[in-house]
Amino acid sequence: MTEAEQHAAAIRGGDRRSLARAITWIESTLPEHQILAQGILEASVAETGRAVRVGITGPPGVGKSTFIESFGLHLLSLGHRVAVLAVDPSSPVTGGSILGDKTRMEQLAQDERAFIRPSPSGGALGGVAHRTREALLLCEAAGFDVVIVETVGIGQSEFAVRSLVDTFLVMLQPGSGDELQGIKKGVLELADALVVNKADGEQKAIAERTRGEHQSALSLLRPTSTGWKPRVLSVSSLERVGMPEVWETIQAHRQALEASGELEARRRAQAREWMWRLVDEGLSQAFRAHPAVAEQVSRWEADVEAQRATPAAGARALLEAFKAS
Repeated sequence: MTEAEQHAAAIRGGDRRSLARAITWIESTLPEHQILAQGILEASVAETGRAVRVGITGPPGVGKSTFIESFGLHLLSLGHRVAVLAVDPSSPVTGGSILGDKTRMEQLAQDERAFIRPSPSGGALGGVAHRTREALLLCEAAGFDVVIVETVGIGQSEFAVRSLVDTFLVMLQPGSGDELQGIKKGVLELADALVVNKADGEQKAIAERTRGEHQSALSLLRPTSTGWKPRVLSVSSLERVGMPEVWETIQAHRQALEASGELEARRRAQAREWMWRLVDEGLSQAFRAHPAVAEQVSRWEADVEAQRATPAAGARALLEAFKAS
């Protein structure tokens, strides 16, 4: 048995330390770590694909982490095993993540049936970490039957996380109105359900009004799938109210996708898309590392910055250098 197969067997056996190490190798830029991680993935792929995959996004301050902890604890009470891949913003100075989610989900993190992994976003589009998909697959191989991907919610395109999950939830503040707290309206077209948080205390009535307003707004948008109409729910993460309804909605959405055949089609399309994304990534790395390109890149960058050449001219010259060698 190879080293990768040994690690894969440990992960399938529920060894949380092996799972954490494998995800660290996935995120590593060292070639030897990448080779080992890919070997573990290849040895684990037969055990993946059976979990419920949920994506959650929303603006900063909406209470995503508090909601995920409350929701996760509810799932544990039902007998599920829950993995949370919490994508932290990358520091603009160090490039590392703030890694605050374990402290924000303290109660959930202490339960052996849950696994929380904060990862730096690395500036990835939509706040999705560079290797989130591979980490998700390993969590499935480890026996977690619900995997939650929490995104940064920075207001840019969330297509990246949508391409990883089965059900996509967008969280809103009470009284968010049309502005959606900085999230572009286009995100609504990706949502399978909206969740208005903080429906407690003085904000309970405002949250309910917000829920009604967005339910009406969603009726004007094209549904995410032929057999499903997006729902709007209101919850209180602090009081842990509304969690059963959220889970019921996720299950109903999954059943609708299964009945129409869309779930299998979506999973297949996601795998195909990810393959091509990795191809693009590999080509980009090979291009930048090419000696002929490396020799000219500084000069062309300087010329473009100084407006002595257009970006198109610089790109064309570098591509020609790459193709000529």
